[in-house]
Amino acid sequence: MNQMKLFGMAQAIENLQSKGDCQDMGFTELFGLIVDHEWTYRENRKMERLIKGADFKEKTACIEALDYRGGRGLKKSAIQELTQNLWIQNHQNVLITGPSGSGKSFVAQALGHHATRFGFSVNYLRMPKLLFALIQARADGSYLKFLKKLQRVNVLILDDLGLAPLSDPEKQDLMEIIEDRHGSGSTIVTSQLPISGWHAYLGGSLLAEGILDRLMSSVHRFELKTTESLRRDKSLSGLTDAGQSVN
Repeated sequence: MNQMKLFGMAQAIENLQSKGDCQDMGFTELFGLIVDHEWTYRENRKMERLIKGADFKEKTACIEALDYRGGRGLKKSAIQELTQNLWIQNHQNVLITGPSGSGKSFVAQALGHHATRFGFSVNYLRMPKLLFALIQARADGSYLKFLKKLQRVNVLILDDLGLAPLSDPEKQDLMEIIEDRHGSGSTIVTSQLPISGWHAYLGGSLLAEGILDRLMSSVHRFELKTTESLRRDKSLSGLTDAGQSVN
């Protein structure tokens, strides 16, 4: 079984033999239990690969950890709708805006982590990292290959749009990515800029209209608000948990 890479089955048989639980089982029941263990083993391995490939920054980001406190602008009903994954199957997008510390990245990565649980591929990229990767890809001749990689992923998370001005080539690169994914994949974009300011940020040109038209054609929007940075809350919580005083 190990040579055939049926590691889940091999583990199941070892466990059953060590516990002596298989003596009173019929063949069908025993075989079904072993096959089920193999299935579970493969699904867990697949999810581990997907999570590793997503390269999430927030390793603890998950749907169960989301904060729905009043006035934040994050509705539990809207998140529960997204957990059905129909937005991924229908190639819809999610746009999350809000001030620094409002938890935009955490929400985006929580949705991405949930997607991996159901077998969808995810890639998390902060915009500065994406732009640098595109420059490298042009330099080493892998630009088209890199675009294909971004096109194939089920959910692409672009975090922190609008942190710095985009050059004309960078705007064109963004257009290529969004165009390639339009109708074939889902994209999550987070930004401190309100969506009303995206057109001007992207240059106010036909290129900007093209990017926004594709992003907004089928979209779920979240406008987060906060009076206290969730990042600061988390930091203070860590200090108190460690037994340190907080003034």
